[in-house]
Amino acid sequence: MRSRKRFRALTLFTSVAAALGLGVALLTATAGVAATQSSASHHMSSVTDYVTFYGYVDNSPPGRAIAHPCIHQQAGGIGTYSNPVTFAEVGAKGPWCQIIYIPFLEKYFIHEDQCGGSCGGVPNNHVDLWMGGNAASLHNPEKSALLNCEDKWTQHNTIITDPPSNEPVDSTALFTPPTTCHGGQGD
Repeated sequence: MRSRKRFRALTLFTSVAAALGLGVALLTATAGVAATQSSASHHMSSVTDYVTFYGYVDNSPPGRAIAHPCIHQQAGGIGTYSNPVTFAEVGAKGPWCQIIYIPFLEKYFIHEDQCGGSCGGVPNNHVDLWMGGNAASLHNPEKSALLNCEDKWTQHNTIITDPPSNEPVDSTALFTPPTTCHGGQGD
């Protein structure tokens, strides 16, 4: 009988220890997932916005001037994390110098400009991305090509705020004078 009690006691001890171990493992795993989710939700987020474009000809006034230089003195950039392309918003809705990533374009953008009024009639949930152009964009055929390129890529799409610095990048210019239009994936 003694050995049987010891066996029951040992079995009970082993079961309690296993349950405690499993409980600790579950708590640890849950805490790890919660920390990861909290960390991820605290930084990067994804939203759907109306994505429009502006360039030399429809900047106000025409040219490359920007409202709030962060890393550029004029609208520009190539789309990498270290050299993002200029973007504008209505007023100063988002923080100045905020970097966003546009997956369908595979480019980073930086908030260095603002739209007077409502950015082409769209006051909310909207970013206006610099497409490019130069002084020749004030005249056709380049003017029409730039404006058509802006229209071609305007759409509702995903924007990532506070993105990581290692997203895929296509550094091809969105518009190359006099008439080359390059936009999103599958161009």
